[in-house]
Amino acid sequence: MSAIKSLDPVVPLAIARLDAGGRLIDAEPRLRALNDRAGGEIGAPLALPGIAAIAQLAHRLGIAVSRSVIAADGEEELDLWVRAGPDRGGVRLEVSGWRSRPAWRPAGDPGRDGDFLRAAGDWMWETDGALRLTFLSPEAAERYGFDIGEMLGQPLTRLFALAQSGAGQLPILSAMSAQARFDGQRAEVRGTGRMVRLDATPRIDPMGRFAGFIGAARLLDVDPPESVVESRGGGGFPREFGKRLERALRSPLARIIANADAIGTQAEGPIRGDYAGYAADIASAGRHLLGLVEDLVDLQNIERSDFATASETIDIADVARRAASLLSVRAAEAAVRIDRPAVDEVLRVRGEFRRALQILVNLIGNAVRYSPQGAVVWVRLESEGGMGCVIVADQGKGIAQTDQARIFEKFGRVDPSEPGGSGLGLYIARRLALAMGGDLMVDSAPGMGARFVLMLPLREA
Repeated sequence: MSAIKSLDPVVPLAIARLDAGGRLIDAEPRLRALNDRAGGEIGAPLALPGIAAIAQLAHRLGIAVSRSVIAADGEEELDLWVRAGPDRGGVRLEVSGWRSRPAWRPAGDPGRDGDFLRAAGDWMWETDGALRLTFLSPEAAERYGFDIGEMLGQPLTRLFALAQSGAGQLPILSAMSAQARFDGQRAEVRGTGRMVRLDATPRIDPMGRFAGFIGAARLLDVDPPESVVESRGGGGFPREFGKRLERALRSPLARIIANADAIGTQAEGPIRGDYAGYAADIASAGRHLLGLVEDLVDLQNIERSDFATASETIDIADVARRAASLLSVRAAEAAVRIDRPAVDEVLRVRGEFRRALQILVNLIGNAVRYSPQGAVVWVRLESEGGMGCVIVADQGKGIAQTDQARIFEKFGRVDPSEPGGSGLGLYIARRLALAMGGDLMVDSAPGMGARFVLMLPLREA
C-alpha cells in the first residue's frame, strides 16, 4: 500500500511551525512524514517547495496567505490546501485536503490553463474563494504604483472597478457561480484610468468547492488601429516590434528571475553556498536584461513622431510616495533610507500618472543605487513659476558639471565601468517629462550629491 493511501482520512488538518529562516521547528505526524519522504527533517529548511514558497511569502509580507498546492509523494501527487501566517517571529502552517491524484494532468487542468493565461496576459493575479487577492505580479505594482503588501488580502474590487458587458452582466460573477472559466471581463485599475481585460480559470479545492481564480490581466490597447506600413516607431522598426519583443522576452525572463530567486533563497531545500551565489548572479543578470527590454520598448515608443502622453490631473505627491514605496525593499537592502513626502502633502499637476511614476521610480532608484550605506534620499515638493516640482536629492559622489548634459543623452553614462542600467533611463525620463509639458533637470557637484528636479505644469485652477 502506498504512503498516500495509508494516510488517515479522519484527520483533516496538519499543523507545523517554521522559524524566520524557513526551517521546520515542529510538525504533526502526517506533515512531518511527508516532509521526511521529500528529504527534509526537523531543524532543516522545509523540503516541500510549494508549501515553502507560501510560507516564505507569508513571512515576507506579514499577512496570512492561502493557496492550493500540489505536492509530490513518491510516484503520486497530493492535492493540498495550505494556509500560512506569521506566528511568533516565524510561520504557522495549516495543511488540509490530502487527496491523492495521478501525476498526469488532464487537458482541462487549472495549472495548465494558468500557463496559457501567463502566456497571453501582461501580468497575473489570484484570489481565494471570497475573491480576496492572494497574489499579484510584481510588474503590476511597478506599472500602476500600488503596494502589493497592502493589496493582498483585499477584495478584488479594491484593485479593479469591474465593468458590465453589453448585456449588463459581469462575466466574473457568472463564472464564480458556475465554477467555470471566464474571458473578457473589462475593468479599470482603480485610480489610474487604465482599462484591462481580465481572463481567469477557477481553482477547485480538494472537496470540490470553488477556491478562487487564477487570472491574467491584459492592458487594453487604446491607440487607434493603423496599418503595418504606416505604423513605424523609433529607428524605423514597425510599431508592433516593441510589443512583440516585450511579450517574447518578459515572461521567460520573469520565470528565470523567479526560479533563480527561489534557488538562491533555498526555498526548495538547502544547496551548496556557491550554487546559491550563482543563482543570485542569474537573478541579477535576468533583472538587468528585463530592464533593458523595457527600456528598448520605451525608447521605440518615445521616438515615434506621433508619441504623446495623456493629460490628466494627478497628485504628484501621491505619485512620489508610491514610487518611494516600490523602492523601499531595495533601499532597505542597500541600508539607505528614503525620506518621502508626508501623507497629507498634495501637489496637483497635469501629466500622465503612469509616466510620472516611471520617471520618479527611475530617479529614486538611481539615488538609492549611488548612495553610500547609511545615507538618506530626500524626496521633496515645491511649486514655482506655474510648475509643480519633485526634487530627489541623494548623498552620493555627485556629478561634475561637464558630465551633467551627457547623462541625459541616449546611452549616456558618466562611468560605464560602474554597475548600473543601460544608459537609457534618464534619456527616456527627460523625453517623457518634456512630452508632458515639463522638464527634468539636475543640480550637482563632485562630493556634494545630486538633486534631480522633475517639473510638470500645475493644474489650472
